[in-house]
Amino acid sequence: MKEMEYRSVVFNAARDGKLSRLRIFLDHKSSEEIWRLVHAKTYGATPLIMACRNGHLDIVKYLLDICEADIEQVGSVTFDGEKIEGAPPLWCAAAAGHLSIVKILVERGGDVNKTTFTNSTPLRAACFDGHFDIVKYLVAHSADIEIANRHGHTCLMISCYKGHMDIAKYLLQLGADVNRKSVKGNTALHDCAESGSLDILKMLLRHGAKMERDAYGMTPLLAAAISGYTKIVEFLISRQQCAKSERISALELLGATYVDKKRDMLGALNFWRQAMEERYSDTRNPVVKPINISKVAAYENAEEVRTLEQLDELISDPDDMRMQALLVRERILGPAHPDTSYYIRYRGALYADMGNFDRCITLWMYALDMQQGILEPLSPMTQSSFLSFAELFSFMTTEWRSRPTYLIAFNDIMAVLTRAVDELERGGKLLSKTDKPERDLTNYNRLLVIIMHLLCLMCRIQTSLTSEEEHLFKIKAYKLVHMHPKGEKSSSPLHLACSRDTTHVGRYPVCSFPSAEVVRLLVEVGAPVDDKDDDNNTPLHVAASNRPCKSEVIRALLGSGAHIDACNCDRKTPMQLIRGLTIYDIVSPLNYLSLQCLAARKIVKCGIPYQGQVPKKMEMFVEMH
Repeated sequence: MKEMEYRSVVFNAARDGKLSRLRIFLDHKSSEEIWRLVHAKTYGATPLIMACRNGHLDIVKYLLDICEADIEQVGSVTFDGEKIEGAPPLWCAAAAGHLSIVKILVERGGDVNKTTFTNSTPLRAACFDGHFDIVKYLVAHSADIEIANRHGHTCLMISCYKGHMDIAKYLLQLGADVNRKSVKGNTALHDCAESGSLDILKMLLRHGAKMERDAYGMTPLLAAAISGYTKIVEFLISRQQCAKSERISALELLGATYVDKKRDMLGALNFWRQAMEERYSDTRNPVVKPINISKVAAYENAEEVRTLEQLDELISDPDDMRMQALLVRERILGPAHPDTSYYIRYRGALYADMGNFDRCITLWMYALDMQQGILEPLSPMTQSSFLSFAELFSFMTTEWRSRPTYLIAFNDIMAVLTRAVDELERGGKLLSKTDKPERDLTNYNRLLVIIMHLLCLMCRIQTSLTSEEEHLFKIKAYKLVHMHPKGEKSSSPLHLACSRDTTHVGRYPVCSFPSAEVVRLLVEVGAPVDDKDDDNNTPLHVAASNRPCKSEVIRALLGSGAHIDACNCDRKTPMQLIRGLTIYDIVSPLNYLSLQCLAARKIVKCGIPYQGQVPKKMEMFVEMH
């Protein structure tokens, strides 16, 4: 057996609880071999981590006592579809609810406060899924109840959010800080309000919890209204401490939630009526709605109702009700709150489902402008908007059996492409201020991939463009190329246009890559055909590596001057990477090999010294071969 096969046997036996198989395999091996196999990681996890994750007590004891496994060695493990990085064995056992294993690990010296890479402790993991017995055991063995994760969420906060009354009560009895704030300023009261835990919320108030505002200006009352928890809203507005303005905002916001989330128009009108009556309860000092002078075209210039008579008229037009909900939410929450843009996009998606694509695009464009004006560049929320546009445009331009294609207005797709390229430019400037080893290119690369799909979608309608529109499109493509953006592994836009992996951008199909149309576009506006990524692969290498490779893309690159014999880090040429057919099935390679190329390859093959002996440009040419 090879080393990888040995590791696989040990890992699978530990994961599946096969102690006898594990003993048969390991008992006759040397201590050095055992140590190596037990501490090796498969899919990011060690055998001990998998045994703790899956509750195999006998295997945990065997790995610790006989094999001397490192009790603190961390690894990757998956819970509820989420991958947890840097998880210690004790964290895995606590999260999975295996008390007997938790006890063994603690008895053997496991650190009860050792955290994952996101600073989550075993105690917090037990609080998350309500393992009260483990919580009490860990606390009895010096677990710190106040260690928060990287977002500043404490054990009390997560217990409140998940609705674990017994654990929350226990932590409060231990003196947990009831008013501690997370990084974004929310408290345990916010978590109760957002999850609908009224009984826990009342308990927190009895323990001195204060109604604080978070980073978005949200109180627990408004958080409950956003989430649609009517009983919590009614309880909080009935308290003497609740100011009139807060009651009004909560009722209006709850009405908006009933429109968009619960689709209960009569319920929404009821809460809006209560809010309106509250506004005018004091005839001498009414709380009049602020007048919004600047109307929003995306909302069809709708205005908020200001009287009970106007409110009663809303019931005759559900669309007016929906616009009221958007207006109310934007006024109370403000543009910075994620729910403001979320529900604008949600309403647009419903219009798209009904075939009203113009209304959808107008609303989504308004939400996108709002996001780009508030959020920092490369925000996942803004990227989600760009991807939604790409998916919508793809749906509109794809012919289905039951319906024809829809015509996309050039101005619509051009507006989205322009905003996406501008976002990428701002994101690149932001990243340039970070030291290279610390740069996280995940969001930058994802946006660049989305832009590739937008380019491809524009290419779909290119034949219907006027010469002026086509010129504007190519100017934008030119700007993109000459920004010299580099994604993961230093991939250029041309690399991405040649890669099959670029196809996978979201849950729904958009465009298929590699795309010869996008390749030709990028080359036309100046994309260097022999640009290299971190592995010295040119776009032609990438195109040749696809399974199956697309001959049209290879011919487009070669016709634009790509070198068929350029070598990557593994000394492989594009010709050598093609599988399933040969280069001769695509082109005649002799038509793309020059005497200069052959001479350069000979110099490299024979080890003839050339660095410093020839001009720099020629030196680079030889190095490429």
